[in-house]
Amino acid sequence: MIHTIRSFVLRQGRISNAQRRACETLLPKYGIPFKREQIKLESVFGRQAPKILEIGFGMGETTADIAYTHPDRDYLAVEVHTPGVGSLLNQIETRGLTNLRIIQHDAVEVMQHMLSPMSLDGVHIFFPDPWPKAKHHKRRLIQPSFVNHLCKLLKQGAYVHLATDWEEYAQHMIAVLNNERLLYNTASQYANRPAYRPVTKFEKRGIKLGHAVWDVIFRRNSNPSSLPETALNKAD
Repeated sequence: MIHTIRSFVLRQGRISNAQRRACETLLPKYGIPFKREQIKLESVFGRQAPKILEIGFGMGETTADIAYTHPDRDYLAVEVHTPGVGSLLNQIETRGLTNLRIIQHDAVEVMQHMLSPMSLDGVHIFFPDPWPKAKHHKRRLIQPSFVNHLCKLLKQGAYVHLATDWEEYAQHMIAVLNNERLLYNTASQYANRPAYRPVTKFEKRGIKLGHAVWDVIFRRNSNPSSLPETALNKAD
């Protein structure tokens, strides 16, 4: 059971007419309504292929690029904010993406109620809210109970890819994932950015200002006792 995590705040942000129309006309086509029962991802996408969950896709540019570049994989994208949902819906329609679907709902509840054990080949969580103030750290998405439940949804060998531009949060991510014995770090500490994760506009602006970005990539192991001690402690 995931301890209650409210890692987002629903703000009354500006939504464009195009985004509003997309939510009205395209969400029934490319969206999956939230419900408290498990779904079969193979039935949703109509095929057998690797299934990747993306949590919090912002305005969706990166998500659309990844899905376009990897048509052999299916992507389930979860987001709560309506402008971003509308933006990604328009990109799905314009680019003819058949391997991308959206659930507009709290990702924690989606994980708890809609996804079945060992159904995912990967998880992307790029630039989640770092909640930088110490009194707000409890609102961070990456928490032990969240990661533990996430592991139950991963197939053996599946990966968890996190990225952040907040160094203290990156350290927190490493610590939480390293303490989950069903996961092991694929790098000695932080991973190099994989080619499949494009550099976002936000990231490019930050790099020009001298800001760094940290990628954290772990994999699921069904028998952690079989891992060498060095693999279990890479991120220490």
